[in-house]
Amino acid sequence: MQPDCSTRFDHRVAAHRSTCHLTQLCYQTLEGSSVICCSLTTSYCLSEGRTIFDTAMKSIVCISSSVRAVCQHASACFLLHRSLNLCSSVGRCPHVASTSTAIVAQPPCVTGVRRFQTTRNTAVQMVTATSLPTPVPIPGRTEDEVTVHQSGRRATPKTAARAAPHLSPYTPYAKPRSSGAALVNIQSLFEEDVIRELCSRLADFPSNDRAEGLATLLGACVEFGLEAHSPPVLRLMNECLELLSNRDIGVPQLCHLGKVACALEGRQSPMVAAVLDSIGAAVEKDAVSPSEAATVYSLLTLFYEPASQQQALILSALHTHTQRLVHRLRASQVSDILQSLLKLQQRQAITLVLRLSHRASRVFKDFSDDEIIKVLSALMILGQHDEELLAAMEKHLPERLGKCDPEVISTVMEYCLQMGCRSETVFEAVAENFVCDAEKHTTPQIAKQIVAMGRLNYLPQCSSQMFKKLESILSTRFSQFQPRSLIDVLHACIHLERFPLNYMSKVFSPYFLQRLQAHGEPFNKNALGQLTQLHLSTVLECTRYWGPRLPFYLHVKKFSSADQAFETPMEYLLYKQVKGPLAQLLGGRFYSTRIFTQNGYTIDVEICLDENGFVLPLSQWDHTYKRIALCLDGQNRFCSNTKYLLGKEVTKRRHLDRMGYEVVQIPYFEFEKLRTQGEKIQYLHNKIFPTISKFSY
Repeated sequence: MQPDCSTRFDHRVAAHRSTCHLTQLCYQTLEGSSVICCSLTTSYCLSEGRTIFDTAMKSIVCISSSVRAVCQHASACFLLHRSLNLCSSVGRCPHVASTSTAIVAQPPCVTGVRRFQTTRNTAVQMVTATSLPTPVPIPGRTEDEVTVHQSGRRATPKTAARAAPHLSPYTPYAKPRSSGAALVNIQSLFEEDVIRELCSRLADFPSNDRAEGLATLLGACVEFGLEAHSPPVLRLMNECLELLSNRDIGVPQLCHLGKVACALEGRQSPMVAAVLDSIGAAVEKDAVSPSEAATVYSLLTLFYEPASQQQALILSALHTHTQRLVHRLRASQVSDILQSLLKLQQRQAITLVLRLSHRASRVFKDFSDDEIIKVLSALMILGQHDEELLAAMEKHLPERLGKCDPEVISTVMEYCLQMGCRSETVFEAVAENFVCDAEKHTTPQIAKQIVAMGRLNYLPQCSSQMFKKLESILSTRFSQFQPRSLIDVLHACIHLERFPLNYMSKVFSPYFLQRLQAHGEPFNKNALGQLTQLHLSTVLECTRYWGPRLPFYLHVKKFSSADQAFETPMEYLLYKQVKGPLAQLLGGRFYSTRIFTQNGYTIDVEICLDENGFVLPLSQWDHTYKRIALCLDGQNRFCSNTKYLLGKEVTKRRHLDRMGYEVVQIPYFEFEKLRTQGEKIQYLHNKIFPTISKFSY
């Protein structure tokens, strides 16, 4: 580094002289041992006028945080300095000879606390400069405390740097050996006498500060790969257990200790049990703030065991406590708690999830794109929906669709589909965005948008432009669509009476069918059902199509299935309300239920007429001239809280009509309004025989 560069940092050093003074506790403690942690360089990478440590305890944190934080930014400040200057285990750092070699410790690149790995490397290779270091005096420090900087011309950064080697979570990072490299034992940072002295000095601090310092030291042990049974770690663990017995530690510090303990010893750690006891006591006393509640949920995801009665009781109490705090939660906290509930598989916490969903509707405008995705994904899996959340999306989403992540749009449409929400406001905004920016979306994102509109039976006002854009995308990116995703898109189109005839020949080709049958496995039943309905659309509705057809052996025999992908079964309660008045209207039980048609559809109630319009008894159905298909439409056949049928039900009725049936719909919201038996009979008469005077009742 050139002399003018060192001068450049003088004003920063002066600005943070008070911060450096606070680090003297750590510095003085380590100065008497075999190693010095020079934390002065931490201030080089801080913003102007900002301090890291508010108390002397915070200086201890520099053992871990300065290694992590400074090394992330040091390359932007100076080339070779990495925030930690070490000497070998033989010499002492305070008196640095001008002819010595600068040893720079490269810390492990760890982003968070993870499970401790037993495999570790105690030696870390260090990079040295090719020229001798020049001591640079720092204002406010003695000559013995000189910080070593690399002198010489600043190197020009390379434009094409070699990719960084893969780092395991807690194995100390060994940079490739270069000429003149020196080996330094990282464990010398945590020699037992150093840890003993730090623990003795921490004993004078308040409980929360002491707990934070111990947790930070343990976290540094994890990052540098120390074994859980090593003397420094055991000493720190004993100190933590002694501190936890006092039950006067704050929840944030407890969570920090719990994460580190889980990383060191796993779920069965005695320290984890002690932390849970303390957290449980804090929850019972209602001493947990909204932010702390989110932190506790996040902690429990690390070592939750459903069979543990202790953890089950803590979760139950935490659910109850969080319900009282919901109105104080910020947007990020709502997202974090919902994600934690999802990881903890808390489907039974229905009240809490609904309240969180309600809170999400109030803070929806404050959600980031990533938080919207997390919230909606969690609610989809937890299976809860709040009407106010849909209203919030209708209010705030249209104005941000043009600048948001396309994944947000596809997640919103996926959420609407799963919850059965047919929102005209949201769907119109999505359709307009699709017309303008569909090229920016990936094929799965495109598929989710089209599928949602088709299955919820929504044809936007700009449908002409939307389907032109879709056809253009299919023409240019056909090969990019996965086979199942492509079938989903084409199948959704027929729900909206938009028939993709240009791609039928490709879908029914042997090559595409072979791609659909991946890895030699049998065909997916749903995929075959979709192909069968596409085939029926070409036969019944597109009579001018003369292209390839789906081979007969691939046709499904029945569309009814457990997942109700193609038709919704008849609602038995509605049938019980209809069958009595219907028998009186017909003069007997001259009808049949749950009839399978030749093409695989299920008819709720079928009535057969002769050529004069008389109802035929079951024994004379061979003389049928006209068939009536009664569709007893329960609530599950409609979009949520609307009178619009689902796309699959609309397609089924169109196909039945083309097959020669006279389709009569009996929607639940009309029949449930009728009170007397006479009203019900008259209603059925008007529905079934509107033009036959013989059956006036």
